[in-house]
Amino acid sequence: PQAPSPRKDIRDCSADPPYLPPTATNTSVRLAVLRGLMRTQGTHAYIVPSTDAHMSEYISERDARLGWLTGFSGSAGTAVVTQDKATLWTDSRYWTQAERELDCNWELQRTTLIESIGMWILKEVPVGGNVTLDPFLFSIDTWNSYSRALHGSGRTLLPLETNLVDQAWGDQRPLPSSSEIYSLPAEFTGSSWQEKVAGIRQQMEEHSRRPTAVLLSGLEETAWLFNLRGDDIPYNPVFYSYTLLTNTTISLFMDESRLSAVARASLLSGCPGLLCVELQEYGQVSAHLRRYTQDNVTVWLGTEYTTYGLYSIIPQEKLLEENYSPVMTAKAVKNAHEQEMLRAAHVRDAVAVIQYLLWLEKTVPQGQVDEFSGAQHIDALRWAQEHSRGPSFQSISASG
Repeated sequence: PQAPSPRKDIRDCSADPPYLPPTATNTSVRLAVLRGLMRTQGTHAYIVPSTDAHMSEYISERDARLGWLTGFSGSAGTAVVTQDKATLWTDSRYWTQAERELDCNWELQRTTLIESIGMWILKEVPVGGNVTLDPFLFSIDTWNSYSRALHGSGRTLLPLETNLVDQAWGDQRPLPSSSEIYSLPAEFTGSSWQEKVAGIRQQMEEHSRRPTAVLLSGLEETAWLFNLRGDDIPYNPVFYSYTLLTNTTISLFMDESRLSAVARASLLSGCPGLLCVELQEYGQVSAHLRRYTQDNVTVWLGTEYTTYGLYSIIPQEKLLEENYSPVMTAKAVKNAHEQEMLRAAHVRDAVAVIQYLLWLEKTVPQGQVDEFSGAQHIDALRWAQEHSRGPSFQSISASG
């Protein structure tokens, strides 16, 4: 009997020459450039995550560093590159996809455990070696996990504020979004941003530690607090920003050139005064935080959304840490008007789904619907509903 033919949709690195499917990306040049930068920095291993600087669930194309470097387009993974090896860790959702998209420069590890990554690093990096990463792309917990994994091993974990993948990517890296950042109409919010700020300041006042400031890193926190929306990340109505809210000042770090006239007027309507929003460049947040924490202050933050890069700027004795900031917990409790809006949105969505099910009943027997055209049709029905801003994630469409 004939041997079964090898699969043509996944790579075969044991073949001579290695076989790569058309879906694989050639990463040889990218890795060579990155390794040159690593030598310049004196680093033996460089860790690349799949996150952005705000710990977002979804990321923009500009932040898809892991995808650019490896060719792997799954939503979760970690890569580590040394001078002679490159390895990707990802979970079981993506094993087949990784074998289709990686070339033979990459080894695939079928786990996401930091302990596994740490053990690999200990094997590949000599004693006295440096392991580096961009601290603004790692959560506090993740940094601490790597630190524990390498502790006492003779390898040093170093934060490197220059992102080496961004340098290697160069001019090919997608540009930041230039679309408008706009105010959400009052009919959808139930509370003005001034009322929300007053509520957070009241929580600061009532807290036993009496924090002088709240630092917001989660993109949805700033968007909710100021009733602003954008589309910097697909399927997410947010924009790149940080906020430092103190008892007496409000600093909003963002690309202010993109603010709509209405949004700008709203933010500046309280100037000068306690409700005046000071607009600052997005990239200035670290320097501003460094200056602010030189005084006798206490900064309240949520550790779930704050990167180690920002966290490490604040002296430990000036930190008030909780899993979620007071803005995130306030946002989770919907007022009566928001609840009414949620119900109305679900009714509109139910109408679109019912229309879709009826359409399927009529058209599937004709044999002209597949999963892709079905997904396109339900998207169109949802877009046709009043107030639609698009789906909250790409339609997942399957049959049979």
